[in-house]
Amino acid sequence: MSRQLSQTEIDAVFQNMQDRKREAPAVKFDFRRPDRIPKSQVRAIHLLHDTFVRNLVSSLSAYLRSYLTVNLVSVEQLSYAEFLDGLPSPTCMISLGLNPYDGNGVMELNPSLVFPILEMLLGGTGKTSTTIQRDVTEIEQKLLDGLFRIILNDLREAWKGVTMVEFTIEAMETEPQLLHILAPNEAVVSIGIEIRIGETVGMMNIAMPSIVIKMMRQKFDQQWSVRKTHASEAEQMRILRFLREGMLQAEARLEGPTLTIRDLLDLKEGHLLTFDYAADRSIELLVNGVHKFTAQVVSTGRKRACQIEQIRRTPGQRINDEGAGAAG
Repeated sequence: MSRQLSQTEIDAVFQNMQDRKREAPAVKFDFRRPDRIPKSQVRAIHLLHDTFVRNLVSSLSAYLRSYLTVNLVSVEQLSYAEFLDGLPSPTCMISLGLNPYDGNGVMELNPSLVFPILEMLLGGTGKTSTTIQRDVTEIEQKLLDGLFRIILNDLREAWKGVTMVEFTIEAMETEPQLLHILAPNEAVVSIGIEIRIGETVGMMNIAMPSIVIKMMRQKFDQQWSVRKTHASEAEQMRILRFLREGMLQAEARLEGPTLTIRDLLDLKEGHLLTFDYAADRSIELLVNGVHKFTAQVVSTGRKRACQIEQIRRTPGQRINDEGAGAAG
């Protein structure tokens, strides 16, 4: 049976299709906002600041002579206006020079950290019962110069893995809205770091212009490509120099029969204890608790020593067994 659709029915079909299209959400494109950097580069910046945080723990602990913890909380892309809106007021902010790149970054240290740190620098404990909300004075800014130099030095060392950036202090401000170094709509990469000193907790926030980081894209790509290759001979020698400073614990052990605590307590004068260890039998030489060598007990003058007979090989290890060493 054949049936022909009327014009009303045809219009209804097309109307339903248009309604389905309208259901898809539409997002307006903001042409005033610069392009964002790719997610792979954001992940690289996250790893880079993980290194920065680890170095900062030891540096600040030594400088403040107090135990503290530092955690990387977030790495995200925001507009400069959004970054400033998330900061307390008043606070302690510095404008960062990024030589040799054009542009400026921002570093902010919460007042909840600034005043306890100032007290510690002046010989106090840093334990304050009240939260101080006021501007940092010029004298206090001078006291904080040493702290910021240590932070920027660790930041420079962390970025050295990608590119050389000389972070310098160009200005200091207490009101976030008065630091007009970037346009409000300019995109920045915001790095949030939590610092805990005893019971005191606060944030340190860093903002770097996305346009500057985009200029370093080739540097980031080179960094990851180098990581995929084998270390050069010069790099191996550098690591070996560091390892030579390390300390290992060597232990010569005569492994024989075991004895229970009960039998040990029952030993009396005149009892004979048999070790059952032949004089010419090799002994086990352990390095940090791991069996690494077999050796013989020898004497060198008035000292006893171990002459290495054999090196115990681990799977996949290639060792030249020619010659023997001695451990005193």
